[in-house]
Amino acid sequence: MILRTSITSPFGRKARLAATHLGLIDRFRIEPAEATDPNDPLRKDNPLGKMPVMTLDDGRKVYDSRVILECLDHMAGGGKILPADWDARLAALTLQALADGIMDAAILVVYEARHRPAEIHHKPWLDYQLGKAERGLAALAANPPDPKQVTVGTIATACALGYIDWRKQTNWRANHSSLVTWLDAFRATAPAFDATTPPV
Repeated sequence: MILRTSITSPFGRKARLAATHLGLIDRFRIEPAEATDPNDPLRKDNPLGKMPVMTLDDGRKVYDSRVILECLDHMAGGGKILPADWDARLAALTLQALADGIMDAAILVVYEARHRPAEIHHKPWLDYQLGKAERGLAALAANPPDPKQVTVGTIATACALGYIDWRKQTNWRANHSSLVTWLDAFRATAPAFDATTPPV
């Protein structure tokens, strides 16, 4: 199977972390992707041009990261990172949605700096995106999930914190000390987090 993503994508990291944690990573060939290159195979695999994309052995293309993680859980026998119990499953999916939203906002802040000249950066729009990320981080800090539970939600949460650590859109470590403690505990539970850290 193929997993197409950039090594720096936090959503791609979700897939790599989950596959590593579940013992499935050796079944994949990781292929690089560049979302802004119109000639990259990514756009053929996913018409939205977004990563990650997983190609199954039968040729089917699976995207986005939420669907990939559900597929990986199924491959691992089910009930591993996506709880079978409905209440636990709903909590994990909702947590994943929150963390994914934080990553979406954080990525848009990076894209503003990368793709628009500084003289036309739109501060109200940047503040709007940072506000979403900050509110999301505050919600996580107020009610951190169990760091000993590796679910789609905690995987996404760790990847969101790791991405902001790397890109530094906001200083979450200074503002939300409970999340520092949480991430350290999650790293001890899931060594796959450190194994998927992007290069500096």
